[in-house]
Amino acid sequence: LVSDQGLPGLVICTRYLRHLKFDNETGLVTVGAGEPIARLAWQAAKHGLQGLEWAVGIPGTIGGAVVMNAGAHSSCTADLLVNVETISPSGMIERLTPQDLGFSYRTSILQGGNRLVTQATFQLQPDVNPKQVQATTSQHLKRRHSSQPYNLPSCGSVFRNPDSHAAGWLIEQIGLKGYQIGGAQVAQRHANFILNCGGAQANDIFQVIRHVQQQVEYHWSVWLEPEVRILGEFQLG
Repeated sequence: LVSDQGLPGLVICTRYLRHLKFDNETGLVTVGAGEPIARLAWQAAKHGLQGLEWAVGIPGTIGGAVVMNAGAHSSCTADLLVNVETISPSGMIERLTPQDLGFSYRTSILQGGNRLVTQATFQLQPDVNPKQVQATTSQHLKRRHSSQPYNLPSCGSVFRNPDSHAAGWLIEQIGLKGYQIGGAQVAQRHANFILNCGGAQANDIFQVIRHVQQQVEYHWSVWLEPEVRILGEFQLG
């Protein structure tokens, strides 16, 4: 979530770092950081490579998935990662393993550093019937569409799930589904999503996030930590 005021300094976009290399014999897949992870899931399924079916509905790129250890349905990026190529501000290229990255639930050491992810290599299961993998991938997508809002833009899940209960359940139980500021609304279908219902400013979304955090803390004594990265300056209303 980027402030309406923008960010100071240089922003590097990895959108065009999009390349895919499949080794159907070994199951190794090397992919550019700008490749959407959902597209990789579909392409892997077509090649009969198993392991990324869970990623089909995740919004975001490979670079983002590595940095935040994206996951779903008890699977995550770290489970499949072989190595990741990064570049430092000084231009040093490093190849790091999962052990180097300090992975845990929805985080890695890359979140607090200044390395830029350029590509990643994953180990998938080869020699699986492509129709079988595609069918499983389709099932995951249908499951997401039935339980999560895909009709309007969002950043995906907003909050990490605390140990006690799922974040969406905590939010729903205190009646915040449909809560709205400007164009930003807590989704009716799944309370851990904040939707852009039209014309939402970044600050609208930020205000909804803070309100939800404060209300959940008041009612449940739990402070919800965002999954979404909040970048730049925001003002509380």
